[in-house]
Amino acid sequence: MRSTCKSLVRIFAVCSLFVLQQTFAEPAKPYDESADANADIAAALMRAQAENKLMLITFGANWCPDCRAFDTAIRQPELAATIDERYVLVKVDVGNWDKNIEVVRRFDNPIAGGIPSIVVVDAQEHNLYATKAGQLAASRNMSTSEFARFFEAMATLQYQPPG
Repeated sequence: MRSTCKSLVRIFAVCSLFVLQQTFAEPAKPYDESADANADIAAALMRAQAENKLMLITFGANWCPDCRAFDTAIRQPELAATIDERYVLVKVDVGNWDKNIEVVRRFDNPIAGGIPSIVVVDAQEHNLYATKAGQLAASRNMSTSEFARFFEAMATLQYQPPG
């Protein structure tokens, strides 16, 4: 009887430790803070050209709860399939609005209205769309179906020359 109690106490302790680790675990980090954003974008552009897809650049930061929610949403199977079918995805870490600023400027400052933000670019590197008004800045409040409709609409964009 005594050894059974000790075994139960050990099992309880192990289970409690696991629950505590999960509760206080560091949140997922979807943005590679050491990535070379320019190189990643160049590679994605080549792939977009080869696969006849649009390039989807997401700008965000690991500290940002909406950025993490957005990343979780775009990895859901139904949305991930839609994105993979139409886009080549690149994630750019903007830190605390102090990293990869030259890349942000190159794509007409889509983070001005908040993060996460996106830019949709065609294979010739024409900007087709950017979330300049913070359209995704409240991602933690958006449903998967809202994201799906958003990305379906983005996939129909085509370049319109100025003038």
